[in-house]
Amino acid sequence: MKRIELTVDAADAGERLDKYLSEAVEGLSRSAASRLIFEGRVWVCGQSVKKNYKTAEDDVITVEYDDPQPVDIAPENIPLDIVYEDAHLLVVNKPKGMVVHPAPGHFSGTLVNALMYHCIENLSGINGELRPGIVHRIDKNTSGLLVVAKSDIAHAGLSAQIKDHSFTREYLAICYGNIKEDERTVDAPIGRHKIDRKRMCVTQLNSKPAVTHIKVLERYSGFCYILCRLETGRTHQIRVHLSSIGHPIAGDDVYGPAKVITELHGQCLHAYKLGFIHPVTGEYMEFTADPPESFVRFREKLRHLSTY
Repeated sequence: MKRIELTVDAADAGERLDKYLSEAVEGLSRSAASRLIFEGRVWVCGQSVKKNYKTAEDDVITVEYDDPQPVDIAPENIPLDIVYEDAHLLVVNKPKGMVVHPAPGHFSGTLVNALMYHCIENLSGINGELRPGIVHRIDKNTSGLLVVAKSDIAHAGLSAQIKDHSFTREYLAICYGNIKEDERTVDAPIGRHKIDRKRMCVTQLNSKPAVTHIKVLERYSGFCYILCRLETGRTHQIRVHLSSIGHPIAGDDVYGPAKVITELHGQCLHAYKLGFIHPVTGEYMEFTADPPESFVRFREKLRHLSTY
């Protein structure tokens, strides 16, 4: 049996407890949060409460959960590009085409399979048996940096930084069209598409706030090379936001035009920079990784074509 503690900030005051927990703890569904509350395994300032309890600023919420069960995921000796590692966490540069964690249709060849081999049993268990160590995710066809928690204290500390928007995440992308402004911010809530449940969209219905800051780095004929900084981290956020303003990411076969640039093998999107305070040492750490060759080749091709 293990416990984690969360402190409610002003922005989250007034939310139902089960909803707050589902948003504060990565991978914890609202129904799972409700179950923990019903079972008396959640306390607010030391007192048991009901799931419809409304949070208040500075509430200290304690969540008790079972020790992770033995994980039925086969460790696989898949090479990893590890940028940094210590006893509590590691930063890995994920290649395009690799799924982050097991899911129906993808129970092998995932980042978690590789981590199970590399870390043996040293991965946090907060997110359950299918996502050990996973604090945040990037899409299968997005490349770049991810931080992985090897201890529960690291997982809780990193998740808290993501929740309060102090976790730096910057992406490089190539999008269609000419974004008029050199810098712009897209502030538009994102939720599940009402018809196609695998897609996300900008909507006011059952959505969460989402903010993406965009800076144009270079302009080409018909495309822009951009830097995107996430203020929030919703599913498919950058892809959805850019598509919503008429500048979908090149190679995106879900949110882009019907005629996809197949040579890219997925969206031209790369998680370029991560910055966070180490949850144990208190040191600020920042990491960068260059885009993959396919991204660079496409960018150079656009540069060449734009000079003629």
